[in-house]
Amino acid sequence: MRYELYYWPGIQGRGEFVRLAFEDAGVEYVDIGLLPAAQGGGAGAVSECLHAGASGQPHFAPPVLKIGEEMISQVANILLFLGPRLGLIADDAALQRRAHGLQLTLSDFVAEIHDTHHPIGTSLYYEDQRDEAQRRGKLFVQERLPKFLDYFERVLAVNAGSEAYLVGGAHSYVDLSLFQVMTGLRYAFPRAMGRLEPELPALVALVDRVGSRTRLASYLMSERRQAFNPSGIFRHYSELDG
Repeated sequence: MRYELYYWPGIQGRGEFVRLAFEDAGVEYVDIGLLPAAQGGGAGAVSECLHAGASGQPHFAPPVLKIGEEMISQVANILLFLGPRLGLIADDAALQRRAHGLQLTLSDFVAEIHDTHHPIGTSLYYEDQRDEAQRRGKLFVQERLPKFLDYFERVLAVNAGSEAYLVGGAHSYVDLSLFQVMTGLRYAFPRAMGRLEPELPALVALVDRVGSRTRLASYLMSERRQAFNPSGIFRHYSELDG
């Protein structure tokens, strides 16, 4: 089965949640946005995909996953499809629904993280909304960041053990997604995370465990892993970091 991932080149963005699943499972995929235009890739190919292209169905935003003739959009929806196929969730309907709910909560979290630096509009530069971003960032660091992190810490506490996971008793795609969010937050809000992490031992342990998984660790050290940068979801502005 050929998996084609459509996402903008140059940033990890929401496409990284899908990449982590493929990389951890050791499954080959084609990252269309990172291919040269001469090979049918690049931003132009991603844009064409969004505007229907050969599929005939437009998509609101990437990532989009193509499998044969089927096109699937939205991170949580893509991972709901991929999870059982990649061995990243048990073949259990109740656990799959639980995983999907947690992934949707992470999607809400990611949206709030993004809106700390773009609280007014994505069409404006950060400098055009700096005052509003500082106000939003302060409330995010004081209220929303600890609220989300405490929730996932409590989820892990329910699955208490030497190796606690978010869903059932096994590693899943939701663990990978939480790893991505935590590492992104460490980049964007290092001071705030430094204060909060001592109270989040299960989350910190999960990040360490996921990051040391053999295939994932190899990916994280490779050139395929695009670095966090000032154009992605997770952006570091010192004035927003508490």
